[in-house]
Amino acid sequence: MCRGAGFVHPVLPSGAPDFSRVVPCRCRAVELHKEKQSFLERYSNLGYLAHYTFETLRPGGRVGTSAHYTRACEAAHCFADSPKGWLVLIGPVGSGKTHLACAIANSRLSKGESAFYVGAADLLDHLRGAFSPGSEVSYDGLFEQVKNTALLIVDDVHAEGATPWARQRMEQMLNHRYNMKLPTVITTDMAPDEMEPWLKERFLDTEFCSVLNLGEPRGNGINIPDLPEGLRQETFENFDYRRIELSLEEQQNLEMAYNLAVEFASQPEGWLVFAGMNGCGKTHLAAAIANHRLAGGSPVLFLVVADLLDFLRSAFGPESKVSYSKFFEEVKQSPLLILDDFGEQSSTPWARSKLFQLINYRYNARLPMVVTTEQSLDEIEPRISSRFADPRFGTVFNILAPHYNVDGYGRRGDRHA
Repeated sequence: MCRGAGFVHPVLPSGAPDFSRVVPCRCRAVELHKEKQSFLERYSNLGYLAHYTFETLRPGGRVGTSAHYTRACEAAHCFADSPKGWLVLIGPVGSGKTHLACAIANSRLSKGESAFYVGAADLLDHLRGAFSPGSEVSYDGLFEQVKNTALLIVDDVHAEGATPWARQRMEQMLNHRYNMKLPTVITTDMAPDEMEPWLKERFLDTEFCSVLNLGEPRGNGINIPDLPEGLRQETFENFDYRRIELSLEEQQNLEMAYNLAVEFASQPEGWLVFAGMNGCGKTHLAAAIANHRLAGGSPVLFLVVADLLDFLRSAFGPESKVSYSKFFEEVKQSPLLILDDFGEQSSTPWARSKLFQLINYRYNARLPMVVTTEQSLDEIEPRISSRFADPRFGTVFNILAPHYNVDGYGRRGDRHA
């Protein structure tokens, strides 16, 4: 017995204690295990991604990529059990490659093994910051740690906007790990013809690298997700329209909105516009429609209007690998388009013009659409609001419920509008 000391003298073959050595007592085993796990979790750099495990993976992955996704899951499981060589996950934004990469890291941590996760952009930012006189970590120290860590996971490696310095640092790091045969997981949304020649050459080494494609980009090479990752859990099943803090009128109103969304999701026809204050539940309903359609194998494009306009602006840039016209055409012609948070972003003439082109095209083509907005029809540009309000094609529904705060009644504080 250690009598609380935490250490004991081991016993010699003769049965006598060996006073020249000490070993941890069995009573310390659990505590030491917890300390080791805590250290590994801090070292892993996973942070808020710690909940991305194999258990929380979305079954089947994205619509149209389930076969790719299943193969990738199997390969990720095998790699997590025995990390050897490189595992390269290629796929568009929202395809699940980051979740798989983090699941590998979390699996290693659960086995008491180390793993280090870093986003490619964050790594380069840290390296630049290490040059600063006030930096707590030296550039050489940080670079050596990343280069030589037992298992490295580099997320979102891409060439877009990369400077010569950034490309050189990435090449140095990955070439070192390739030459030293260190296990590495890499995720990227780059197609093979977009990769740097040295990186493409590494990926072609089939004896050392396992390259898995989680799904092709959209038809015109546009890497945008069907649905933002944070909205994939928003379903009809977890939408609470009977919140007891609401008045009877508000409950009945929210139930009507719910029923409209369910009906639209079963057979999308025309337009459904949800208006209401921030946090009232309109984004949850829009996401529930998207999740219902995706689960049934139907294509959906969900875009926050501000993000849509950012995509369009970036497509004009000289570094853009996507044609502006092709991108805009895909959005306009999407079988089901969901525009979230419409109105606030359309203050410039350019933004108003682009949004009208989009709305007018879908109106004339009679393509189904869901829109959420905090604005009333009176606050929206007349040539757009008149199309929203056309009773022959659209339904505008005002949600009366207030913001869903954390107040002891709801299951969570809903940050979605």
